[in-house]
Amino acid sequence: MSVRTRALIGVAIMSALLVLYFVFAGVRAVALLTTGTPIAVAMGVALLVLPLIGAWALGRELLFGLRSTALVDQLKAEDLLPDDLGEAGPTGKPDRATADAAFDRYREAAEADPEGWRSWARLGIVYDACVDRTRARAAIRTAISLERAEHQAR
Repeated sequence: MSVRTRALIGVAIMSALLVLYFVFAGVRAVALLTTGTPIAVAMGVALLVLPLIGAWALGRELLFGLRSTALVDQLKAEDLLPDDLGEAGPTGKPDRATADAAFDRYREAAEADPEGWRSWARLGIVYDACVDRTRARAAIRTAISLERAEHQAR
């Protein structure tokens, strides 16, 4: 089973469990709202608001996953994926030491082409290989924004 397939299965299971939680919280919220007691009503409102925030966050993360996967697929189709990160291990992740050694090249490429989504996507992939998830996500978000702007300009 490929790494992508395992990831998709994991996302599907976690999303289904989260939606199930939202349903149970919603049922409990309605029950609290119908009591008419001020404290219970306040708790019911909170139980409705929190799942709404959770649903928004889930939607945002799923959209990020779809968009970032589309960019990686496009890089792969153009044969532009970083190829100097070493062999992927059993988890599908490249060797961190090799990624650390290659990092400066990708950072400099993104700095040299700040409007190019491909350089930012490649930098995000390398950040991820270096286990810097925060910067990886930021670089991929930048790539998504730049690619969308480029697509709209066409």
